[in-house]
Amino acid sequence: MRVTMKNLRPKEYQMTYKKRLICLLSITGVLALLYIGSFIFNYDKNSVRSSSYTWLDPKAAEKTTRIVITAEGQDPIDFIKKNDKWFSVTKGNEYPVRAVRVEDFLNILTTRSSWPVRSSSSSSYEGFGLGDDSPRITVYGEFGIILDIIIGYDDIMGKETYIRKAGQSEVRSGESGIKSFLSNSLTSWYNIRLIPESESGGVDASSVQRLTVYNDGETQIFTRNKRGWDISGITVENPDFAGIDSYIGNVVNMEGEDFLDSGSVSDYTYDHSRFVLELGNGRIITIRMSAPDEMNKRYAQVSNSSYTYIIPLWTTVRIFRKAENFQISIEE
Repeated sequence: MRVTMKNLRPKEYQMTYKKRLICLLSITGVLALLYIGSFIFNYDKNSVRSSSYTWLDPKAAEKTTRIVITAEGQDPIDFIKKNDKWFSVTKGNEYPVRAVRVEDFLNILTTRSSWPVRSSSSSSYEGFGLGDDSPRITVYGEFGIILDIIIGYDDIMGKETYIRKAGQSEVRSGESGIKSFLSNSLTSWYNIRLIPESESGGVDASSVQRLTVYNDGETQIFTRNKRGWDISGITVENPDFAGIDSYIGNVVNMEGEDFLDSGSVSDYTYDHSRFVLELGNGRIITIRMSAPDEMNKRYAQVSNSSYTYIIPLWTTVRIFRKAENFQISIEE
């Protein structure tokens, strides 16, 4: 006999109804939990998405032609890119800038990381240090500005910096590494190597086949001979070939502390000392130096270059050596 609600006894009917009700409530509860879980998941996903942020598209950064950094209390720093090389425009002159430093700077702007929104109210700008007189970074592309951001205060822990795009209301905070590029001096950007290609490895100690040094009436000549060096002009009975390799590297990677302003170049003569490097590709590089001034600094000019470099004392100590400095010391 088929069982229906009509032929069930009252007690049996009541039990069946309760079972169905419990089942329906259970299904409803599960569906409610799934709905709430999906809502929370989507909220978290959207929250992460809104905090993950990049200031500058990497493809746009590849086409950067100019960068202007305006820091508080300092003259604007103006960089331009010519023939894939970076230069600083200073007092009408253009000085070479270290490419790796510009790359590190742009990497901060192009790397996607956590930059959550902290405010969207213009009334909060002053509290975050984002007023009109705050430090500013403007990046230009081929057709104009591709990024213009205002740099504010650090947070209370000093780990994050507040930033907003000019003309936009969102204030974001994130890793404060960008501040280091605003606080450093212009010379920290310069490629002040007398042989600029040594920065990228285009010229290194292994490129040098012969080095001739003229200083204080003495001539030192180092000529590569297989894995060692032939030395003339000075007497070195037991040459330290590894030490000579290191010395050649010091000359190749020689740096100044700054560029001499073009208006002062004629105040010095550059025939007191001279380095002549003959490279394996036939290129010859000549570095001419002045005598020490009252501060024991020298001024150097390099063949086929329009720059004059200020050479500090600690650098000249490394590049002007006596014969005994190239000899292996034998302890008795």
